[in-house]
Amino acid sequence: MKHIKKIASVLIVLIVILALSTATVVHAVEVVATISLRLSGGYYGLAYDSRLGEIFVANGDYDLVYVISDSTHKVVATIPVGRVPYGVVYDSGKGEIFVANHGADSVSVISDTNNTVVANIKVGSAPSAVAYDSTKGEVFVANYNSSSVSVISDTTHTVIANIIVGSQPCALAYDSGKGEIFVGHAGSNQVAVISDSTNAIVANITVENQPLSLVYDSGKGEIFVANYNSSIVSIISDNTNLIVATVDVGNGPNGLAYDSGNSQIYVTNYNSKSVSVISDSNNTVISTLPLQKQPQGLAYDSGKGELFVTYSESNEVSVISNFSDISASPNPTVPEINDAFILVVLVTVVTFCAITFSKKPR
Repeated sequence: MKHIKKIASVLIVLIVILALSTATVVHAVEVVATISLRLSGGYYGLAYDSRLGEIFVANGDYDLVYVISDSTHKVVATIPVGRVPYGVVYDSGKGEIFVANHGADSVSVISDTNNTVVANIKVGSAPSAVAYDSTKGEVFVANYNSSSVSVISDTTHTVIANIIVGSQPCALAYDSGKGEIFVGHAGSNQVAVISDSTNAIVANITVENQPLSLVYDSGKGEIFVANYNSSIVSIISDNTNLIVATVDVGNGPNGLAYDSGNSQIYVTNYNSKSVSVISDSNNTVISTLPLQKQPQGLAYDSGKGELFVTYSESNEVSVISNFSDISASPNPTVPEINDAFILVVLVTVVTFCAITFSKKPR
């Protein structure tokens, strides 16, 4: 009888290991806060102000920019800007926020010290995206209807150059390692590369269908491109200006953010109502977080390790946290009970009972 019980114990251990291996794996990534902005619809660009720990959110329907404290997750200011604010970027050198006003053909400049507009700069037609060049102290503006990029000096708040690019430029990213600006063109499915020393195009790269968003990965020296109509993220090497990988994500990828601490890229999938997390070490999706609504813009808060997400038809901003839980490996390690797990546990119990009571004691 003792030998039978020992055998039963060994079998139980083996079956428990099998049960754990069949459990579904999940992450602790979660929405930790939901912030109401009081006015619904038309939320587009976001920018993180690392100096003050604040997030600036453009409301395109009401011509406003909201300021959210990342310590309290509350709105601390509301700033009127030009018509249909769209793209937003933070200028760390001047402590200013540049806002592309799509419906006003202008860029508003906000001081983060007092949350007031300190300048309005005329640019090309329908500005959609902005990017800050920290090396030159310049802001690049993609003018959707003008097929051009305006260059603004953050010292004088004046346009110092206009660069003719491809059709419908709508996305920008600054590559600090190479001193280049990458421009996504929705009308030509290309990404142009501009040298910030000459303000001239040095390369044109064909990508997938409708590149709507770009982000620079400083750790790998790569540009990630969200192609809205292809459900694909293209990855460009800034050394060769060639595509080195493509990653399948959700349907309608339209926003990107880079997390240098965890070496991850976040992608909002508009039609799939989700956020994909890409590891830049192996260029694979390591997690997908489902959402309740269609996400549009996002910004990563490096100070708090949080992701801020806006929606196209909602007055809410979601705050997502705990991304560090999935940074170590594409194979997560947190088990969750599922049907297979329950089945194996039942088999364990039946096996134990069968072995234990198979012989009657003498």
